[in-house]
Amino acid sequence: LPRDPDAAAVLVRQAQAETEEAMTELRSVIRAIYPPVLADQGLVGALGSLGTRAGVPTRIDIGELGEVPAAVEAVAYFAVTEALANIARHSRATRAAVRVTRDGASLSAEITDDGTGGADASRGSGLDGIGRRAAALDGTMKIISPPGGPTTLTVELPCV
Repeated sequence: LPRDPDAAAVLVRQAQAETEEAMTELRSVIRAIYPPVLADQGLVGALGSLGTRAGVPTRIDIGELGEVPAAVEAVAYFAVTEALANIARHSRATRAAVRVTRDGASLSAEITDDGTGGADASRGSGLDGIGRRAAALDGTMKIISPPGGPTTLTVELPCV
C-alpha cells in the first residue's frame, strides 16, 4: 500500500467485486438447497401449497411431523415437487395424492397417481435425482409403476 497506493486501490476494488459475486452465487446455492418457501411456511405449509399448483388435481395429506431437520425438509419438498412435476409432464394422470407422515425417527413421503405407469428411475430422469438426494441423507426411494399404472413413489428419510 505505501509503495503503490493506486495499485492497492485497484486490488481492493477487484477483491470487493469478486467477494460480492461470490456472495451472490452462495445465496443462489442456498436458495436451491433450502427453498425460501420452507423458511417462510415450513414443510407443512410448503407442501400444502403444492397441491394448488400441481398440473393435475392433487390431494395433500400431511400427518403430525414434529420437528424435522432442515436437510430432511429440503429433500422431502424437492421429492414431492419433482414427483408432481413428473406426473403432470409424463403420466397422463387425472389425479394425484401426496401423503407425508412421520414414524419416530423416519419421515415418509408417498406420492401416487392414476396415470399410465412405466416410470423408471434408471433412465436418468428427475426420479434419479430424487433417489440421489434421498441417498445423500441415508434415505431411500422406492417406485412401483407397472405399465398401465398406477404409480407410487415412496421416499423414506431419517430424521436424526
